[in-house]
Amino acid sequence: MNKTSKTATALGLAAAVLAAVSVSAHDNANDKGRNDSYGEHLVKLGYALVPPGVKLNLQGKNRALVGLGSYVVNTSGCIDCHSHPSYAPGGDPFLGQPEVINAPEYLSGGRQFGPKLTAPNITPDYAGRPAGLTRQQFIQTLRTGHNPKDPPGEILQVMPWPTFGKKSDVDLAAMYEYLRAIPSLPDNTHPGP
Repeated sequence: MNKTSKTATALGLAAAVLAAVSVSAHDNANDKGRNDSYGEHLVKLGYALVPPGVKLNLQGKNRALVGLGSYVVNTSGCIDCHSHPSYAPGGDPFLGQPEVINAPEYLSGGRQFGPKLTAPNITPDYAGRPAGLTRQQFIQTLRTGHNPKDPPGEILQVMPWPTFGKKSDVDLAAMYEYLRAIPSLPDNTHPGP
């Protein structure tokens, strides 16, 4: 793909985000009187949901997709499996503590489900690909449960791909763009339940 095609694809995705989420919020009381579009609201909320201590690299990224992707990732329970532990010491909301996400191991994997299954690291690899997948592979994995890095015919277990597979193309592309923007981390070194 040449530079012009990549630019056209990025612009097409940005247009898709704006078109897909341009439902007007109109002075909804829950929106505190703001008149921004629903999509703009989700993008702003997504940036507010980036855990403290997680520095985004926005260079060469679609900022609207990154914000929307943050909203989707950070409201869909991704940290429950792909960050271990999910919360920093003293920051576990399930213990009545104010929530503090485990930023040093954010989305680096490690949660174990039995002796043979460990949630993978979904931070960017050396080439900037979340979990080492291209955007097409990432979307295909979440739609079908087939990770191209696994043996043929193997279907992801535990991962709620049937739920994620129902998300729109824009939502999945946004998740990928957000994951491209988070820091690359090594695989979690202390996996556990």
